Amino acid sequence: MHKFGPFLLGVGLWAGLLSSVQAQTFPITSNADPAFGRTGHVQIVASITTPDPSGIAVVGGKLFLTFPKHDGDHSGPVLAEWKEGRLIPFPSAAFSASSTGEPQTRLISPHGMTTDTQGNLWIIDDGKVKGQPIPAGGAKVVGISPVTGQVFACVVLKDALLPGSHMNDLRVDLTHGKKGVAYITDSSFDGHPALVVLDIATGQQRRVLANTVSVLPDTGYQTVLDGRVLHYDPSHPTFPAGGADGITLSVDSTRVYYAPLASRRLYSLPTEKLADFSISSEQLAALVVDEGEKGAADGLATDPWDRIYTTAADHDAVFRRNPDGTFEQIASDSRFVWPDGIFADQQAVYVVLGQWSRLPRLHDGQDMRKPPFLVAKIPINPPASH
Repeated sequence: MHKFGPFLLGVGLWAGLLSSVQAQTFPITSNADPAFGRTGHVQIVASITTPDPSGIAVVGGKLFLTFPKHDGDHSGPVLAEWKEGRLIPFPSAAFSASSTGEPQTRLISPHGMTTDTQGNLWIIDDGKVKGQPIPAGGAKVVGISPVTGQVFACVVLKDALLPGSHMNDLRVDLTHGKKGVAYITDSSFDGHPALVVLDIATGQQRRVLANTVSVLPDTGYQTVLDGRVLHYDPSHPTFPAGGADGITLSVDSTRVYYAPLASRRLYSLPTEKLADFSISSEQLAALVVDEGEKGAADGLATDPWDRIYTTAADHDAVFRRNPDGTFEQIASDSRFVWPDGIFADQQAVYVVLGQWSRLPRLHDGQDMRKPPFLVAKIPINPPASH
């Protein structure tokens, strides 16, 4: 055999193996970057002229959306079911489409939305209408039956609320507290982000982790949106920037995962400790786990197999974090302009394409959003081992 024979044979085997790996993961068919263009199976399940949706939940085949007012007042409902091509105020027009009445008796500006393990809807109302202060009773956590429309919980945020709070998203853990504990991200309108913990039965509430790295924007954060290279600059914001934003629970509710908006890191805490009001914020900070990079995510969601889905605005994509910490891209699409609220169940991942990166305050007063606002569905399958 030629003296290079074994070497060439080894190269050939390695090349064949590499080719096989590429074929299984991301087929290379030309000299163009395969990361560009549409990938994955994307279905548009809602197309909304106005207003701009944010939070999302799907229960029993019903699609629910929230429509906050902190970036612009509007006359439409702030919580609605998308049904037969139109928005139906849920559970009633008086509760979700009224601009009059005591703030604690109606929804004002709901943002994040989730479901608990019993299938109930939970909404975080930040209580903020653009240009107005948050009224007493406006910021609250609301529980609603998606079947009957009964509002069975309404807990006003007082002790944990700051004048500049932006109660952004929430998850509800039924394994702690008599009626559950809500974990809320206050991304803050004025640079004071934190996590908020609320005992639903007692109304006890507090802010934790303020001024710690896991809730703060990353200094020097950079991203690319709409073809523009953007840097985090709190004095002149040019893209959605802020602190603690996305949040989700592990499937068994033992850990809460969260992340600042202007950060690529994912953090987690044990819910056993976070739900314990006797543990100080300083003690909690020492328990925070940096789970590594997760991309430029806004919304987070967990599927029944404990896989975490993250929106990825700078890739027009949705990523999936597997339980072993590895990531994969499940879909990308040029219509994914600032994917925001995200929800996962056994069949699919649903994501709101909110275009929030095109708000007037980020473009010198010019509204760059282009209706309609879309909601996408991405079918998923169980892991191969199931």
